[in-house]
Amino acid sequence: MQNPLLEKPRGPHGAYPFDQIKPEHFLPALEASIESARKGLEEFKNKKGSDFHHVVVEKADITEQVDYIAGIFFNLHSAECSEELEKISPLMTETLTRFGNDISLDPQIFAKVKACYESRLSQSLNPEEMMIIEKTYKGFVRSGALLADSEKGRMRELDEKLAKLTLDFSQNVLKATNDYLLEITNKEDLSGLPDSFIEAAAELAEKKGKAGSWCISLDAPMIVPFLTYSKNRELRKKIFVANASKAFNDKFDNQEILKEILVLRTERAKLLGFNTHADFVLEERMAMSPKKVMDFLEELYVKAKPHAEKEVKKLQALAKEDGINDLQRYDSAYYSEILKKRELSFDDEMLRPYFKLEKVVDGVFEVASRLYGLNFQEVSNIPKYHEDVRTFEVFDEAKNFVGLFYTDFFPRTTKRGGAWMSGIKEQGMYNGTVERPHIMIVCNFTKPTKTKPSLLTLDEVLTLYHEFGHALHGLLSKVKYRDLSGTNVFWDFVELPSQIMENWVLEKECLDLFAYHYETGEKIPADLVQKIKASGKFLEGLGTMRQLQFALLDMAYHSTDPKTITDIPAFESKSADRTNLFPKIEGTSSSTSFSHIFAGGYSAGYYSYKWAEVLDADAFEFFQTSGIFNREVSNKFREFILEKGGTEHPMELYKRFRGQEPDVGALLRRAGLH
Repeated sequence: MQNPLLEKPRGPHGAYPFDQIKPEHFLPALEASIESARKGLEEFKNKKGSDFHHVVVEKADITEQVDYIAGIFFNLHSAECSEELEKISPLMTETLTRFGNDISLDPQIFAKVKACYESRLSQSLNPEEMMIIEKTYKGFVRSGALLADSEKGRMRELDEKLAKLTLDFSQNVLKATNDYLLEITNKEDLSGLPDSFIEAAAELAEKKGKAGSWCISLDAPMIVPFLTYSKNRELRKKIFVANASKAFNDKFDNQEILKEILVLRTERAKLLGFNTHADFVLEERMAMSPKKVMDFLEELYVKAKPHAEKEVKKLQALAKEDGINDLQRYDSAYYSEILKKRELSFDDEMLRPYFKLEKVVDGVFEVASRLYGLNFQEVSNIPKYHEDVRTFEVFDEAKNFVGLFYTDFFPRTTKRGGAWMSGIKEQGMYNGTVERPHIMIVCNFTKPTKTKPSLLTLDEVLTLYHEFGHALHGLLSKVKYRDLSGTNVFWDFVELPSQIMENWVLEKECLDLFAYHYETGEKIPADLVQKIKASGKFLEGLGTMRQLQFALLDMAYHSTDPKTITDIPAFESKSADRTNLFPKIEGTSSSTSFSHIFAGGYSAGYYSYKWAEVLDADAFEFFQTSGIFNREVSNKFREFILEKGGTEHPMELYKRFRGQEPDVGALLRRAGLH
């Protein structure tokens, strides 16, 4: 059959043919491309030489089509996963993992890589070429190339099992999310909820065949406002527990999968000579070691704990006014919002009318124009995988093509939760030609209703700017080799370009670009802008403790002998003791849906959010000294951070941008925790 995955993309700018690709195309295309790649690799092994071009460039060309097919599949698997895609995902994952191991554990291929690496100093390589051969060599070693044959066999088994288990974990979270629906039939139970939420709940009920009632799903745009505004404490508890027990003691239970992932990760790390999975991961991070991570988290903990305790006392006092003497987690968002109204005289619902999605998107494009001279032009001739997707061509000030940009903003049952940026096609060299990237951001924002457009919360605006920062990292990449382009940097550096963008949202100069009332056209009032700015520090102690709780749990899981982890809730509680300021709710577990560390790339790396906050707070102080749209500063950020990808060590790049190492005091000052 004709298979679009085996043809060169013919869309504008080589856009991928999402409109032609069907689930049944993937396995035949993967098998054909792997067969072709194997023939190419045999020729590669038999060809004499171990120079840079042969070992790095020619080898990458051989596997390019396999990478292309895998990239499309996993992007769709996250953003538009039909039942057909889900069915073939285990075989796709198993086949790709096996093929990857066939390369990384092949002694002849590694011999060439090793010879190239050992002769690198005599090959007149530039810094980027030096970095890519060092990364390639280390990648082979970390995949087991130096192991004995018997150990290589075990490494293959571990990698294949881990690939399947992490996929199963992710699918269970998605299924558990989609499986839950709370139906409300009494209108009094909607007390306190915004009209826009009630309308969305009625539309969901109609869609689910329950017209006349109101339905609540576990999608973030529903559970967050419900927990924030619902006056019905019992229903708040019900929704909270449902969300906090996804894939826990239900038909999608992830507990045994989680334990097995930890056992296999630890065994893999020990095979490679590391004590723990955390030691293995952190060898290639700015933090370098578990001790340095723990010292960093401890420093933040000491600063944040007293603030968080004071904040909890305020919430407890508010709850007592309602006769509640046992403030619980499911009360936290509700009373936090009441406290915000009292202390700052505003709430998120006051902001929504000024945050129409389309205007927010126009605003972030204008920020990119002022900082980096970029121009985003919406086009209709780029193939899409779903009708919600919008497509843009991006150009610089000289009218040069920068890349393609895709956005996908609304929840659906085929999309996993959360928000992310992905390189559909990474910037870099393809068959001898350096090509521009195709980047997408995927979110789960408040959907439009029959009477209202998509009106975002402040958190959703911050999320959009965050993911757009990742997108800029991908779009503005200016390197030669794909493995070093865009976001292919140390994991605890990758959040700098994303998190720094969030700072602009709290600045009047930025809000004035897009925050206009969707009905009246009125510009957001100056006093509301001040309140938004103040909200950046509101309950920051509790916010920091929550992030520390996740980071410490991650480090605990990946630094502990997994055979001692028999009871997931007990282990979780023990890890959270110091950071937990609310009573534990029986029947819940954050671990079984902690996709960041069990299905994403954040294992032994969740700390990187706070680590990158130090970088972004310090970097944004630099912008503030010269003006947040100062082109001299933004050009430096572009040149030394956004364009360079992973071509140099991140600390060296940061110091060239900033002129100094990052100061942790910048984060404490911004958060009001100093």
